[in-house]
Amino acid sequence: MQNTKKKADDWIIMGVDPGTIVMGFGIIRVTSGKPRLVLMDHLMLSKYDNHALRLKKIYERSRQLIERYLPDEIALEAPFYGKNIQSMLKLGRAQGVVMAAALSKDIPVIEYSPKKVKMAVTGNGNASKEQVAGMVRTLMNIRQLPDRLDASDALAVALCHFYNRNNNKGKVKYSGWKSFIKNNPGRVE
Repeated sequence: MQNTKKKADDWIIMGVDPGTIVMGFGIIRVTSGKPRLVLMDHLMLSKYDNHALRLKKIYERSRQLIERYLPDEIALEAPFYGKNIQSMLKLGRAQGVVMAAALSKDIPVIEYSPKKVKMAVTGNGNASKEQVAGMVRTLMNIRQLPDRLDASDALAVALCHFYNRNNNKGKVKYSGWKSFIKNNPGRVE
């Protein structure tokens, strides 16, 4: 699907649930204030032994999706600190690769915490992945969800951004490399 000439109230959001084993992505098109499913899928990365190769595959797939669907904005689920700092670092790298793909095309990137995504979609910041998937299915009128919940999580991230788009307080938004650098003093040399 190539993005054709759009009306002022027509925009595309790509949601991403970054991961180095499985990366979920969901794309919605908003027309006249109503979201419609365009794509929901995942990228399996477990077959690649090398972490750097996984990051390369994430970058390539992100670029392919961006070039094909021309999203106006990309919403990412922010990594959270669990019990394993190495897992968080790997998730942060995956997120950074997706951000780089978006920012290289001057597409704004918005981050949402997992709790914020769950709250926006289910009304419960502690909802399970299954509850999120169920609500995504209901909200988007989807007959069959993919086997991997990473895909429905990514669609939930896109929906979270749709619901929060006009109220961006507390969200980090980058409109390009200059914006990223300005908003991250000390992180970028």
